[in-house]
Amino acid sequence: MEDVIVIGGSFAGISAALALARARRSVRVLDSGQPRNRFSPAAHNVFALDGEPPAEILARARAQLQDYPTVTFESALAVDAASSGDGFVLTLESGETREARLLILAYGVADQFPDLPGFVECWGKSVLHCPYCHGYEVAGARWGAMVPMQAIAHAIPLYRDWTDDLTVFANGVELDAAARETVERCRAKLVPETVEKLEHEGGQIRAVHTSGGVYEVDALFAPRHVKPAADLAEQLGCKTETGALGPYVWVDDRRQTSIPGVFAAGDLANPMQSISLALGTGTAAGSFAHQKLLFG
Repeated sequence: MEDVIVIGGSFAGISAALALARARRSVRVLDSGQPRNRFSPAAHNVFALDGEPPAEILARARAQLQDYPTVTFESALAVDAASSGDGFVLTLESGETREARLLILAYGVADQFPDLPGFVECWGKSVLHCPYCHGYEVAGARWGAMVPMQAIAHAIPLYRDWTDDLTVFANGVELDAAARETVERCRAKLVPETVEKLEHEGGQIRAVHTSGGVYEVDALFAPRHVKPAADLAEQLGCKTETGALGPYVWVDDRRQTSIPGVFAAGDLANPMQSISLALGTGTAAGSFAHQKLLFG
């Protein structure tokens, strides 16, 4: 039995495992090899790593982690989780089981893509989710925004700080008076028609095609609703809360979920999602899991 199993080998999971490895605890990292940011060519707002490809950062981090003798890194998908005696048992897709005294859930969330031609091809390159992550590179360019109506009051004034040329695509949704007032106040153009496809060249968006016309843009900000990338927290009975873009696992100030012995970090357990936050919450989860092993 391991001291801790970390489920998810991206930024949060590796940070959690590193804290445990440096405490000389046995830790197994299970990773399915599908990090959320695999679509993006560069990571931004990451201390000392601004602009680095996420895949390269992860590769370096995993290599460093595996230098610790108490770490086992396993490419595997956990499909079932349950408490068992004094710990937990995980069932892998292969049917094999793994046991640990504690669990850290760091498997992240999955973006829910619309059935819109061109969207996935542009995602992470020119169809973007976060201006703090990507806004600087397209500042001053022609921006499109396709956000839920309830997000317009926050998103549109925010986007205007990076561009003076902003088009809001309502995508066939009738905006309420408050949303329309926000668009007008921010001097953005409003396109009410349904979006039919994104014209692009190798993932670089060129235009948004709607039922009423074609609108040229250089970037489209379209944050997606998300859902957990696995249902293990649900199987374990962990409490969840609802954020602006979807559910997330509730944790206390020590990153422990509502189930004693189960910790969570990264996008799965934070309504605000970024690499930097994943690194910090992962380190915290690993450190507090170590202390749980010591003090119960």
